[in-house]
This record gives sequence, structure tokens and C-alpha cells, in this order.
Amino acid sequence: MADAPEDGYPYGGTAVPFGHREIRRHSVREQILQALRTALVDGDLAPGEVYSAPALGLRFGVSATPVREAMQQLASEGAVEVVPNRGFRVAVRSPRERAELAEVRALIEAPVVLRLARTLPAGRWAGLRPYAEATAVVAASGDRAGYAEADRAFHRAILELAGNGQLVAVAEDLHRRSQWPPKGTCLVADAAQHMRLLNALETGNGTAARTEILNHFGDGTATE
Repeated sequence: MADAPEDGYPYGGTAVPFGHREIRRHSVREQILQALRTALVDGDLAPGEVYSAPALGLRFGVSATPVREAMQQLASEGAVEVVPNRGFRVAVRSPRERAELAEVRALIEAPVVLRLARTLPAGRWAGLRPYAEATAVVAASGDRAGYAEADRAFHRAILELAGNGQLVAVAEDLHRRSQWPPKGTCLVADAAQHMRLLNALETGNGTAARTEILNHFGDGTATE
């Protein structure tokens, strides 16, 4: 069977559903990339399994080319590995690798947020409330892929207050890498930490803010 056109669909122009999403004509590659990220977080693409671009293209109802391009992006993010002449293997992270990612994230994020908590006026934190509330709403729905996005947005919004674009980019890359393969994190509990942290920051409660920062961004023992 021939590949579908780059900017369209086979089978008379009908989109093929994949994980409750449909690929439309606009920004095919970006929509496939997002759908693949969703499938990774949801566990629809299993760690250790190899997937070919043509086979995934059939599932999406598009050609192999935009799927391959999206997979190359995921490979650069460490979510998949290229398997020559076969496709892409979903990354498997050992407990040690997970711990290393968590440690690096803590070393980068915790000191920055501790400094912001000490130096920013309490009123500056109010703008983050919609981000924290969004994580709570998505957590209640049980949508792990949606929560991964909302969680990154909350963390990104906090770090952007430091005014260092390079810091934000590095931290977000580490955050994304740490989100797959998916973990058994309690989404509601994680979102509740966001709300407790923001409440402490908004009220200027330095002691409570430090405790929440170290619990959420670090391991409870990080120092500035």
C-alpha cells in the first residue's frame, strides 16, 4: 500500500483516531508529535517495544514521513531510540536513571525557587494560580497525558520568574525526560503540592514555602 500524501489522509480524507485524538490536515507533524507524547505517557507505546514509522503512519492515517520526523524529535528528547532498519524503540529507564534525573532536576530547580521565594514580592505569585488550578482540574480527571503538560506549564511558569531563558529550556527538557516511561505518581497529591506551595508563596510564609519547595522540587534536603 502506498503512503498517504504528506498533507492529507488516505481513505477519502477521513482522519483515523488514535488514543482519542485525530490527526487533521493542519500541522500534521506537530499533531503527530503531540499524539505520540500522549501515547508515551498513557503507556500506549510500551517501553522497550520497537515501532516502525510506516506502521504508526497507518494507525494515524498519514504517511510515514511526518511520523518519522516526530520520532526523530522524540529521540532528541531521549524518549525513544533509533533502531537502524527497524524503527524506534521506546526508552526504558532504570530506577538509577530515574533517580539521576530527579537529582539533576532538584539541583537546578530547588535553589532557583528558594531564591525567588526570598526575593520576589508575595504579590508576584498570584499570576501562577491559574497554572496550579489547571493541574488540579486535570489531576481530578485522571488524564495522565494532560497532567504531564499542565505540570510542565506550572513548573515553567515558576522558573520563568527568574528571567533566565536558558534555565527554563534546560529544566523543561529534564522535566519532559523524567515523565516517561510513566510513573505511578498520584496526580491529585502532586497537584495538591502545587496549591500548598503557591499558598505559602502568596502569603509570604517563608518557612512553609521552603518546606514545600524542598519537598516538591528537591528531596527535602537541598540547599541554596
